[in-house]
Amino acid sequence: MGQPKKQTSPRKTGLRRSHLVLELARKVNKTSPVKVYTTKRESGKKLVAEIAANKAAAANK
Repeated sequence: MGQPKKQTSPRKTGLRRSHLVLELARKVNKTSPVKVYTTKRESGKKLVAEIAANKAAAANK
């Protein structure tokens, strides 16, 4: 059986293959020490670094 490519019906949301992969990649990046690219422009390492910087900035205020 093939992978889902597009929505199967207009009412169901989040069933595109790209959306499923994106959701899974973000879950993995939260827990795994090895970070993966979620999208072409968004890497796990960069996202984690931004979150850490935001937490540090909030703590300094």
